[in-house]
Amino acid sequence: MIKNILLSLSVLLSPCLTHADNLADDKTVLLQSTTSTANSGLYDYLLPVFESQTGIQVNVVAVGTGQAIKNATNCDADVLLIHARESELEFVSQGYGIERHDLMYNDFIIVGPQSDPANIANLNTISDALTAIADTQSIFISRGDDSGTHKKEVSLWNNADTDPTIHSGKWYRETGSGMGATLNLAVGMNAYTLTDRATWLSFKNRGSHRIVIEGDESLFNQYGIILVNPAKCPRSNVESGQAFVNWMISETGQSLIEQYKLNAQQLFYPNASQ
Repeated sequence: MIKNILLSLSVLLSPCLTHADNLADDKTVLLQSTTSTANSGLYDYLLPVFESQTGIQVNVVAVGTGQAIKNATNCDADVLLIHARESELEFVSQGYGIERHDLMYNDFIIVGPQSDPANIANLNTISDALTAIADTQSIFISRGDDSGTHKKEVSLWNNADTDPTIHSGKWYRETGSGMGATLNLAVGMNAYTLTDRATWLSFKNRGSHRIVIEGDESLFNQYGIILVNPAKCPRSNVESGQAFVNWMISETGQSLIEQYKLNAQQLFYPNASQ
């Protein structure tokens, strides 16, 4: 399967980067991150400020949330920044993370073709929309990659009492790819898909696609940040990693997150738990 690996800063890292590659300089942090924060340009905005203030360089590996957790569990991380709360809490409860902090939020949306074949744009809830997509067998493109977005999509289908995977390869198509590739396929096939708003706002190949469902409270998208536990991962750079976590949840980091906009639209809303 094609993986949509996006990296941040001036140096592009291999998706197979290991923590051992990060040990040459203890003023570095290896961050395993969800793709949406990289796709949006947030790190390009935040990290140069952090580095100038602290002298610490953050190397970002941007993958789906499931893969980011696996990498961190394999101790190839100092910090984990993802958007799947239950999985984050499990990571901490298993001893791999010291503490989870709320960091920021935005929301998920359903985008689809201008023609809206399932006629969902005027429906009130995401459950009604997914039911209509299934009933009309309108093409829906899923990431299918255990990312935070995919985990959310699965929960939304469950809430709609629908299992679309029994139609896999028919009207329900799974890419096993990142959000950018999935959006490209949705646009190319005149299909619906679920995406986070920040990625959609930064996506260039929209064609005639538009937001058709938004605003349902179940589409809330919380991001969390976790320091990797040195008791499980002795090679982790605790000092620099903790400095990065502290900065991200500090007034400075939170203010910068709030100020980051694209085309005058705010992409993330800070809500750090101290």
